[in-house]
Amino acid sequence: MHIEPIGTQDFGASVSGVVLSALTETDFAALNAAFLKFGFLVFPGQSLSEAEQISFGARFGALEFGAVPLANQVKLEGGDYSEIFPVASLRMQTNLGNEAWHTDSTYWPVSSKCAMLTAVKVPVEGGETELADLRAGYRDLPETMKARISGLSAYHSTQYSQANDLGHYPEQRPGSLYHGEAYLRPLVKVHPETGVPNLFVGRHAFGIPGLSRLESRALLSELVNWVVSDPARVYQHQWRVGDTLLWDNRALLHRARPYDYAEPRVLIGTRVAGEVPSELAYYPEDREAEAGRQALQLELAVLSGGPQ
Repeated sequence: MHIEPIGTQDFGASVSGVVLSALTETDFAALNAAFLKFGFLVFPGQSLSEAEQISFGARFGALEFGAVPLANQVKLEGGDYSEIFPVASLRMQTNLGNEAWHTDSTYWPVSSKCAMLTAVKVPVEGGETELADLRAGYRDLPETMKARISGLSAYHSTQYSQANDLGHYPEQRPGSLYHGEAYLRPLVKVHPETGVPNLFVGRHAFGIPGLSRLESRALLSELVNWVVSDPARVYQHQWRVGDTLLWDNRALLHRARPYDYAEPRVLIGTRVAGEVPSELAYYPEDREAEAGRQALQLELAVLSGGPQ
């Protein structure tokens, strides 16, 4: 097995000489150490099957979901794929939302530990996946900004991010991505395994308690723009069929890039749930949840044309 750093700041590595579907415990320990050090790993040409991706993901912890097509088509019985979804469909509106910088599952009570994608179909141009280093983003902040954001938190919701980014207001349904809850998470997160602090922001974040709406929006935008402003903190993966990409949702932002939406883009995704001690905000039945629901409804009212 060979682990080759991609950049010069311990951000990303490419792994060769290993078969992910037949890892020894020693190899997995080395991969996990590299994952924690570099934040993401690229495995070119692995061509993992759905079962193999699930098995590899489960080595990192309990799965939030396994081998789900994150795509503009649906896999049918027999292995073929459906017609390409129209851009106006709910599926494609959700996909388009993922073209803004985000971290997975911060809109659930327990946010994600890590995620992986395997490329099945890729467009001729575009459709890349980009990653950004929230660890270096925090490390490089001026001390005055570190002091300013210390102790601050923001709510996280997909209903907010879809409305804010796309003007998309999907039907609110319990159990769906658009469930009516918003979860409060700190702007600065200490990684539970490495102890390294990093920013914890992205498109789902809004409504910093203690700040006005405009102050909150300006600060959250400034922090995301800061992270992605330095090319050394950003990696773009040009997909080839068979590639697998694994990243740490606790320390990195990611986004998809635009492409010709009339072309198929099929990536199989597995997401590992975070450990409750570090990734739990609160549950919907907890007392704190009501403040999140109220903050979300107020924000949606403003975004839909109500008074600010």
